[in-house]
Amino acid sequence: MAGIYKQAQCRIPESISLAPLRNYEDFITKNASSVSQIESALRSLTYIIPAHSPLYKRVAHLLQMLQYTELLCEMAAKRRGEKIRWRVVIVLEMVKAVCRLLLMQLTHFRPLLSLPLPEREVDPRAEEDEKGAWDGMETSAGDTESGSQGLSWTMPRTGLSLPTLPDSNDISEYLLRKVLTADDIKAPKQLLHRVTTIQGQVAEVMWILRPVIYAIAMQRSQGNKKTWKPWLAGISIEVAAQQLAKKDMAQRVAGGFRGLTGLEKEELKRRGWNLGWWAMRGAFYENFTKTLIHGVTGKLRGKLLLDMVGGIVEDYDYLWDEYYFSTATM
Repeated sequence: MAGIYKQAQCRIPESISLAPLRNYEDFITKNASSVSQIESALRSLTYIIPAHSPLYKRVAHLLQMLQYTELLCEMAAKRRGEKIRWRVVIVLEMVKAVCRLLLMQLTHFRPLLSLPLPEREVDPRAEEDEKGAWDGMETSAGDTESGSQGLSWTMPRTGLSLPTLPDSNDISEYLLRKVLTADDIKAPKQLLHRVTTIQGQVAEVMWILRPVIYAIAMQRSQGNKKTWKPWLAGISIEVAAQQLAKKDMAQRVAGGFRGLTGLEKEELKRRGWNLGWWAMRGAFYENFTKTLIHGVTGKLRGKLLLDMVGGIVEDYDYLWDEYYFSTATM
């Protein structure tokens, strides 16, 4: 049997045995730009995970799981009363704060990202959509039809038509998408500067502990939603943390804000936009935003299509009014 197997194996044509390898080589050659983009995205997936720390991944997964289920936990606890609800809220915020402090320690005091696990920058499914895009050689059916009606030219001998040239702006935009930036080739640890000063570390700790302090303050004043003390305490801590962090970066990073990486600039921008959510929390919501929302939704009632929009806003308004985690940003 072994001899027959070897004879049959030797009779297999070389073209068949090398076919998968040749197909792979052709695919890489034809999709070189797409492959390079995916490789650069995979290199940046780890961002700040030093040595692919398994502990970092476990803590980050726990933190992300809590963020996904915190509102559901609050809803379940609310059925057992307000005291149980606020205890659950505070416990969840404390556990998340401990996770963030541990992540900061594991990353050697690098600033934390709002998303503990970085997301993939390139979706492989999007590459399929780009196959029909203009690459200087191929044209889609729509381009051929539009070309035949516009500036296309039919060759007399072959009968083939040459497509119109694309807009120069489209060419520039297409090429810019293929260019690697400095952040694409940096080592993961270089994408976030270490916080080496006391001022910067205090700013990060304040940012991490702010939700815990705000939740405790809200629990103590739960009988009076319009009191300003919890709201002022929470927003003051968050604004102070951001100002300290910006001041520290301007002094610590070479070149100031210009020396920040794209990831750091994106995180600073996200934290700045998150300040807007304070309009949906606590006393500010009860005294101003809630009245404004009710006034707008009242004017939309009875109007075609707008009535449906008003109904959706009212549904969200119920969540904003009744549940703490509906406006949580951390």
